[in-house]
Amino acid sequence: NSADDSFPGLQSFYGFTVEEVLPGLNTVFRVVVPDSSQAELQYLRDYVGFSAGIGLKANSAHGFDPIANISGVIGSTVVSLGADLGIDITTRTLNKFSAGLSLNSAFLIASMTLSDSCDSVKASVYHPLNPPTMTAIAAELKHRISRDATTLTFGAQHALLPYTLVKARMNTDGKVSAVLRQEIWQRFYVSIAGELDLRDKNSIPRIGLSMAIKH
Repeated sequence: NSADDSFPGLQSFYGFTVEEVLPGLNTVFRVVVPDSSQAELQYLRDYVGFSAGIGLKANSAHGFDPIANISGVIGSTVVSLGADLGIDITTRTLNKFSAGLSLNSAFLIASMTLSDSCDSVKASVYHPLNPPTMTAIAAELKHRISRDATTLTFGAQHALLPYTLVKARMNTDGKVSAVLRQEIWQRFYVSIAGELDLRDKNSIPRIGLSMAIKH
């Protein structure tokens, strides 16, 4: 289970994996109540991964549409390239397409993605300054082609104490947010998050509390 600062509706997730049906081939079954269900085949090797699945997804008319999904990635732990396609079987149309390129090194993590059916382009960089204190800076540039809108976001994080992490970010749309995450017990975290829109004079600060267990 996971939570973010948008506080989506509650969902239940069920699934299981049958590993090594054939060398490198896994079978995955997922059910997200009440949104979707999917059966998927995954082929995983050292430098390539591929998956193909078919399932059902809830629509606004309280029914379910059959969908197919194909995704793949090629590369290493340093550089990788991947793509994801979603097909609506009923209308035989491509309803999802995204692609991405990533670079992962000790001093810089960077990525560029094309998503929202080629309508959004996003580039991001993350640079660790002091790994022992988890101090790092980051930036993200996102452009929405249909709206001709561009947003630039800057962020930073720092561990005040060994078990206390603070993150903050601000973007050119005037939104400022911060998160204070505290590890209470081993792998059990409590986070307090806040967000404020500086451009909206009537904006009321949003404050949220979340708890998570990480493996």
